[in-house]
Amino acid sequence: MKYIRLLLLSLFAFQISFAQTWQDTLSAINKTLEQYQPQNPGIQLSVSRNGKIIFSKAWGIADMERNVPLTTNSILEAGSVSKQFTAAAILLLEQQGKLSLNDDVQKYIPELPDYGTPVKLYHLLHHCSGLRDWGDIAELTGWPRGKKFYTNEDVLEIIVRQKTLNFKPGAEYLYSNSNYNLLAIIVQRVSGLTLAAFTKKYIFEPAGMMHTQWRDDPNRIVPDRAVAYSKSAKGYEINMPNEYVYGQGGLLTTTEDLLKWNTFYQSGKFGNPSLLSQQTQLLPLNNGSINSYAAGLVIKKVMGWNSISHDGATAGYRASLQTFPELNLSFAILSNTSQFSINEVASNVRKIFVPDKTGQVKKDSSIHLPSAYLKGIAGMYLNERNYSTFQLTAKNDTLILDDYLPLTSVSENIFKSDNFLLNIKGDEGLYIAFSPADTTHFTKVKQVTVADMDFNFFSGKYFSDETNSSLIIQPDSNKLMIHLNADEVYQLMPTYKDAFKINELDCDVQFIRDTGNKISTVKFYFWRTRDVEFKKLDQ
Repeated sequence: MKYIRLLLLSLFAFQISFAQTWQDTLSAINKTLEQYQPQNPGIQLSVSRNGKIIFSKAWGIADMERNVPLTTNSILEAGSVSKQFTAAAILLLEQQGKLSLNDDVQKYIPELPDYGTPVKLYHLLHHCSGLRDWGDIAELTGWPRGKKFYTNEDVLEIIVRQKTLNFKPGAEYLYSNSNYNLLAIIVQRVSGLTLAAFTKKYIFEPAGMMHTQWRDDPNRIVPDRAVAYSKSAKGYEINMPNEYVYGQGGLLTTTEDLLKWNTFYQSGKFGNPSLLSQQTQLLPLNNGSINSYAAGLVIKKVMGWNSISHDGATAGYRASLQTFPELNLSFAILSNTSQFSINEVASNVRKIFVPDKTGQVKKDSSIHLPSAYLKGIAGMYLNERNYSTFQLTAKNDTLILDDYLPLTSVSENIFKSDNFLLNIKGDEGLYIAFSPADTTHFTKVKQVTVADMDFNFFSGKYFSDETNSSLIIQPDSNKLMIHLNADEVYQLMPTYKDAFKINELDCDVQFIRDTGNKISTVKFYFWRTRDVEFKKLDQ
């Protein structure tokens, strides 16, 4: 009897301890998400362990005009988290014997130009095709995403007009939505079903994702859909996706459905036999380095653990889906506001549930460098890969990148931020390592100012076959302006000789001279799109 009493007391003490621990966890979650106020746009968070949902809650408002609260059944858009479902459809079609990842994309998209080297399906899947991002091209027409009603057919028309690639297929990893829009079109051409119908039959229904569909029909009413918002100086504004392209994004779902998907494919139930190894397989680039982007999934170490994840953003919607397989732990986050950083929210949620194995509590490894030395490093640097530029400035014994990002001095030549290392090699320039597999060379260029330039030299009308649009460049007072159309007008900010930046578009602009030293061409460079040419028309 004494032992039974001790056992009961012990069990009771354990229950109290567990309750206190779980209460602490709930308090930490609520504190992390307290920025999502009840009267404002909100967020869904669901957490699963061992395939079972252990927490699910929604904060905030789904529809501010009608004062409808956000619930765990509200439908939100998942942005690029959607890509893993498009990738899964392609892998399933390969398993069904209807295509091969080694196939040339032209086999299914014969409209695509011949780039002199084949673009394979696996290049699309792993974002190493070199295809330009169609959204950047749309930006240069003066009709950016959100201002024109684009469909996948429109996207295809834009993509097939591109005469060149960003790089040789397989040479680099460079994220491009064009890859996954083409994969969505290929699913339909190969299977005879739209991507929406194919995934409903082979993925959503088998996985029990009863709240999930695609934003593929502009006329379909979606019950319980949450409206997306952005925050401006005037307050909250509706910011819904004004487009019906899908495959690269466009998944309408809930956090609980996303966790059902994680459990379904990670437990080996997707495909027969399971396609899990293909979904998470990492392939080398042409130089042998490993690309961490798998089949719509990012595979990397986080806090010392293996992780499978993807984030998403479309209009005012934000999303994050992440799994730690060794812990059998998954998090799904969906929000109907762009006001807060979804990456920061996801990081804070992780810290509640995931123990840090990296021992990140380290001594400060920074060193102090003389101000005069830092001023010698300061200046404008040109990315030799995509012709983008950035500015280094020495302020208060600290090197600042583009006036917003302070860098930590690790040694005389090494500086770091949270996301990259900067290695200065004297006259050779500097290298930025975003990862062991991706190092980019920058050279220092002589910065120019408005006073150094004759703006009339660049003036004129330009036309591009690749965008099927024209633009006008002309001075206005002491500024050089670019008119993409009557409403899309931006200032060209001088960077180095014959080069400018459009800050609002995060785009670099380079003018090319002919043999007579006159301007013949202007080229545009975005992070995901390079070398788009506009020829100067005869005046």
